Amino acid sequence: MTPGQPDAYAGWPSGYARVVLPETDSTLNEAERRFDDLTGPTWILALRQTQARGRRGKAWTHPKGNFAATLVLPLDEPPGRAALRSFVTALAVYDAFVALSGRAEPFQLKWPNDVLLNGGKVAGILLESVQRRGRVVGLSIGIGVNLAEAPDPATLPADALRPVALAQETGALVTPEDYLAVLAETYAAHEASFAVLGFAPIRRLWLDRAARLGSEILARTGTAETRGIFETIDDDGRLILRTGAGRQAIAAADVFL
Repeated sequence: MTPGQPDAYAGWPSGYARVVLPETDSTLNEAERRFDDLTGPTWILALRQTQARGRRGKAWTHPKGNFAATLVLPLDEPPGRAALRSFVTALAVYDAFVALSGRAEPFQLKWPNDVLLNGGKVAGILLESVQRRGRVVGLSIGIGVNLAEAPDPATLPADALRPVALAQETGALVTPEDYLAVLAETYAAHEASFAVLGFAPIRRLWLDRAARLGSEILARTGTAETRGIFETIDDDGRLILRTGAGRQAIAAADVFL
């Protein structure tokens, strides 16, 4: 911290630890390595990642100044409930963007785990379970945010959503450390709500911010494609599409808007 400047972690939420690393291969890998020594929820932030990854093993580029962190949660609960943390996290990421940019209108949430800015992808979320002796004992929530720079579209699949960065789209210049300080607070608030009130309030807030709700979208699972009207998400977080064959519930897919 520079003398005379505020401490980015002054409002850090109680009960959450943090680790800030200059470099690691992946914060998700780091979470797996450190899990047995953790005593509670822990944020792991890396200022540089050399082997970052996204969903389905896809590479996630990490230009300098962007945000890469994993929240590690020791858990003892059914996998279905743990998976709903993707919606908890998406709301926290969204709220952190609004707090730091002073604007809400450019941001939306894309099922199942992306955050959009002016229609482009600014953040992604990846959940991985932590297992010991064949039993799930925790959850790692990986979060990647384009704060300073968006990756070159040429390095992404042709059908990938246009990547954007917070600084380029809004002019807000935010360091990874400052983003973590705000994100930790917004996450702690939504996690507390989820713990006490369940998924229903999280679901309502998520739907209020959902991209393309009420419009036609395409959901792709492997080689199967389902096109329909995005009606809602159900109590299990599944995507509900209204199609010519009736309403369909989709638990996992890549969505194209």
